[in-house]
Amino acid sequence: MSAKVQGTRTRVGKYELGKTIGEGSFAKVKVAKNVETGDVVAIKILDREQVLRHKMVEQLKREISTMKLIKHPNVIKIFEVMASKTKIYIVIEFVDGGELFDKIAKHGRLREDEARRYFQQLINAVDYCHSRGVFHRDLKICSADFRFPSWFSSGAKKLIKRILDPEPLTRITVAEIIEDEWFKKGYKPPQFEQEEHVNVDDVDAVFNDSQEHLVTEKKKKPASMNAFELISKTQGFSLENLFGKQAGVVKRETRIASHSPANEIMSRIEEAAKPLGFNVDKRNYKMKLKGDKGGRKGQLSVATEVFEVAPSLHMVELRKIGGDTLEFHNFYKSFSSGLKDVVWKSDQTIEGLRS
Repeated sequence: MSAKVQGTRTRVGKYELGKTIGEGSFAKVKVAKNVETGDVVAIKILDREQVLRHKMVEQLKREISTMKLIKHPNVIKIFEVMASKTKIYIVIEFVDGGELFDKIAKHGRLREDEARRYFQQLINAVDYCHSRGVFHRDLKICSADFRFPSWFSSGAKKLIKRILDPEPLTRITVAEIIEDEWFKKGYKPPQFEQEEHVNVDDVDAVFNDSQEHLVTEKKKKPASMNAFELISKTQGFSLENLFGKQAGVVKRETRIASHSPANEIMSRIEEAAKPLGFNVDKRNYKMKLKGDKGGRKGQLSVATEVFEVAPSLHMVELRKIGGDTLEFHNFYKSFSSGLKDVVWKSDQTIEGLRS
């Protein structure tokens, strides 16, 4: 089932922007549709002022140009780069499988053969990037203090010990990983064609002062959500499944429904978040909640957005964008109790969905 972006949303150049699917300190990622081809992509959006303030221009130009040169089936592609007066837009390949963490949280641990296939794809991608002079600079393997679960096979344990060796001189190389007996089981090298020429002119144009290449951004708010998108957010067609949580699963995002007006919902979210120690940053029908205390993985940060599902029904989406997932789960329990009087109950009528 392919994604579909609602036509009333923000338009940037030839792309219609949809829901936010990722968010960090300097950027957010939205799903989008190319209105000329119908292709679904993802667009990473950076604040131009922040990029300049933190003197990230040269680093960003170098990283984008490098990623445009990477053409591999296990590495997300960059298609083009655009800019408006206030934003930088990086158009990338849309991958809708979700995060591996969420797959494991939902279905439990992977079978060894399945885990091996994911690992083989990861090593294929890393090996290709290394061959092009691209390396990851944020690795943290200091003391290598770890324990193996009881179900790990001896072959997997042996390989992981060599990978997590804290001594760089004796640590296994990527070439040696590919020759490991455990790794080679069922291994199929990737098949792809390397493109001869890659144009990076758009990267330079984005950071020039020229007005010629700037795109415009047109907004209509709040964003509405059509039936296709509504149904695609749940595994069943029951409204209880749609707006409820699956028992026993710790998610990084959740949704609630409300018959209240969008402005009232935004006010109630703010009222519920502040007593819990969260700073609130409101922009239109979106809001960022940032905890004022450090947690297991830094400060807990939550992004919220209100969508119009029908004239009398709104959906509120909450996503963890920073901090620990379990802390987000605990936060939601307290936060949702402060919204009880605006949350739609399953025994209420839903005439708005019938129109």
